[in-house]
Amino acid sequence: MSILTSLFTGVSGLNTNGQALSIVGDNIANSNTVGFKGSRSIFGDVLSQALGGSSAVQIGRGASMLRTQALFTQGNFETSNNPLDMAVDGEGFFVVKEPTGGTFYTRSGQSGLDKDGYIVSPTGLRYQGYLYDANGNFTGSLGDVNVATVNSNPSASSQVNLEANLDSRESIKATAWSLVAASGPVSGCYNFNTTMTVYDSQGNDHPVSIYYRKTASNTWDAHFVYNNSATSTNYVEIDFDGGTAGTQPLTLTFDSSGTLTGVDIVDTAPPGIAAPTAPAAKNAVFDFTSWVGGAATQTIAISMGYNGINTTQYGSPSTMVFQNQNGWTAGSLRALTISSNGVIGGVFTNGQVKNIAQVALSRFVSPEGLTKMGKSLYAQSFDSGQAVIGTPNTSGRGGILPNTVELSNVDIAEEFVRMIAAQRGFQANARVITTSDNMLAEVTNIVR
Repeated sequence: MSILTSLFTGVSGLNTNGQALSIVGDNIANSNTVGFKGSRSIFGDVLSQALGGSSAVQIGRGASMLRTQALFTQGNFETSNNPLDMAVDGEGFFVVKEPTGGTFYTRSGQSGLDKDGYIVSPTGLRYQGYLYDANGNFTGSLGDVNVATVNSNPSASSQVNLEANLDSRESIKATAWSLVAASGPVSGCYNFNTTMTVYDSQGNDHPVSIYYRKTASNTWDAHFVYNNSATSTNYVEIDFDGGTAGTQPLTLTFDSSGTLTGVDIVDTAPPGIAAPTAPAAKNAVFDFTSWVGGAATQTIAISMGYNGINTTQYGSPSTMVFQNQNGWTAGSLRALTISSNGVIGGVFTNGQVKNIAQVALSRFVSPEGLTKMGKSLYAQSFDSGQAVIGTPNTSGRGGILPNTVELSNVDIAEEFVRMIAAQRGFQANARVITTSDNMLAEVTNIVR
């Protein structure tokens, strides 16, 4: 009887609208879940039947749920105080792995550090990235991102840059230059001095004092003195280019306008002062034999100018304008940073910044085909296609927003409209069942 058919049709309507209401409820429940992507129900009618063999009279058999479609539209962004939180601005999924090897994909960038130093999700899955080696060089290998063992190795100084102004009004020093190993230069044998630090191959710091001594009009000597023992009891003067008659100072010559015209080495033996050379780096050999560990000797190039700006001789007080060197001591990790390209960098206690890893993002031909695994995780499926993994901002992948999380893309207002529609559909199908039941009751009464 067609009355019985209407009963089953109404039941199918109850089921599909009930399922739609469940999807709406799931969306609303996760409206504050970071990285959550809402879904929508897609209905379809059940295959109809023809009565009396005529295609002109076709009666449907109700509705069914064809599929649940995930909606991967971009969610809103929220600033976070956690430096490891990140969000994908555009297409792509973070790649996370279980310690046992299972791979999943997520839009949730809420992360932190576990006890072993791995960057992990709230559920303990490890974020995957392209790793850098100990020297900060990109390796291209994909793996777990770990920061527990990352340190900044020491680097020996090999270049010193100095820029000073030497007061042209200073008098020529009559007291001869004299260095006492136990105490340093004799008082009154120099016009101006300053100190800087260089580092040996093990990162030990060595203060170096530079003593400027005016020897003639527009001519100055620069003596470099350091202590080559850990007990600070042995002051020595460095040896430029090996020297031909012991340790030699640098001779700085200036023109009448106070511009540096030459830097050279003074030889006490013939042929005397060589022709001035253009300001350039001069090699200085440091002897660290008495220091515990590290290389016995170390060559450092010393330049009296920097980026085209050289030491000057003007009529103003002598002062050090600029100085730097390229060595550093060992350092431990102080903080982490993330760039828009997903590069995770470490800031170390020695002032160095070194790349640790670059966040990996995956793309899918059909992300709607991914299998939901719960906890904002997805798994690859036959319908989604293979994961194509690469770096942010490449091949259509989005960029990374540091200190940011992507919120749920659920629109509460839209979900309420869908909820009302599902509720009304459920009520109407329940009325169909009630009406069909009343009609069956009438048929029963006719028999009576």
